Amino acid sequence: MHISDSRTQVAIIGAGPAGLTLSHLLAAQGIDSVVVETRERDEIEGTIRAGILEQGTVDLLTSSGIDTRVLAEGTRHEGVELRFDGRGHRIDFTDLVGRSVWLYPQHEVLKDLIATRLSDNGRLHFGVSDVALDKVDTAEPEIAFTDRDGNRTRLRCDIVAGCDGSSGVSRNAFPEDVAQDHFRSYPFGWFGILTEAPPSAPELIYTHSERGFALISSRTPTVQRMYFQCDPQEAPADWSDARIWDELQTRVAGEDGFSLKEGRIFQRGVIPMRSYVRAPMRHGRLLLAGDAAHTVPPTGAKGLNLAMADVRVLAQALEGFFATREDRHLDAYGPTALRRVWRAQHFSYWMTSMLHTDPGAGAFDLQRQRGELDSLTSSRAGSTYLAEAYTGWPLSP
Repeated sequence: MHISDSRTQVAIIGAGPAGLTLSHLLAAQGIDSVVVETRERDEIEGTIRAGILEQGTVDLLTSSGIDTRVLAEGTRHEGVELRFDGRGHRIDFTDLVGRSVWLYPQHEVLKDLIATRLSDNGRLHFGVSDVALDKVDTAEPEIAFTDRDGNRTRLRCDIVAGCDGSSGVSRNAFPEDVAQDHFRSYPFGWFGILTEAPPSAPELIYTHSERGFALISSRTPTVQRMYFQCDPQEAPADWSDARIWDELQTRVAGEDGFSLKEGRIFQRGVIPMRSYVRAPMRHGRLLLAGDAAHTVPPTGAKGLNLAMADVRVLAQALEGFFATREDRHLDAYGPTALRRVWRAQHFSYWMTSMLHTDPGAGAFDLQRQRGELDSLTSSRAGSTYLAEAYTGWPLSP
């Protein structure tokens, strides 16, 4: 097979939020990059995923020249509701910390990023296969890939940025004696649905009940996203629409008469709940970002936002590296990023443990959770911590 050679400064594996944003930030600094992605563009843009953006993420999108529609088409949320004992308790973000979040689905973020990179003549390769990394522990790393037409390319570079998620090749390129994996698996999953229905509430509702957790979210004015805690081995096909709605309605029911607006369920599935951190985030000239380096349970809405925070730090590190050719800039990336990662891991774990019912829990545990929720919602200090963490810490190293 003929192999063509190409050259760039930064080879980016993965065209998710981390990889595309990094490519854009590097271009603004005059640093050349190439992005390779195994999925096709239409698959990336058509996969509906979570979409809560922290204040800092929105600021990054809007201030860095990305042609985004978040302010025009996203929905600003100035709080969330914690619902327990059949009553809602609103956490007012703007009153407590003067910040907000935006409901703007991830696939819309990706549409904006892809359109911006293509309009700027960014080099994006979709639908590639057989991605391989080589020489990442040297000053001249390489990646190789096969494009959709079957042509093999060897891409020589100075830096490889692994932004290809938890099942990509980048994480596996670390030697076993270098990689330190920190992992926690939770004894429950989320049964998620997409439904054609109007919103049931103006903001997200996080519900604690004796039957388990439920989250009432939204995607668009006509499509809603809802979840309820379940056994991670639950088979979605075993649940009829009527059974799903009965379960959700039971978990959110209360003395205030609140109920969900129902509609046709057109997607259902179960997602596991895991926490994971890879440390260090660098091996030689390979640096990880986003889900390739860490995953969080979705309770705290931190996944996409952590990816954006990573690449903000990584872009600054690479700017320093290419200006000086000093490895100290690369050395600083992982420790700087991990400080925020572990804060987000703590917040996500805290939200998860506070709101979910452990399968082995007894009456004491249930009452303790109610006491924690009551303490949180009746304390301005407690509510302020939640608001500060949920809206996101400032995007700075």
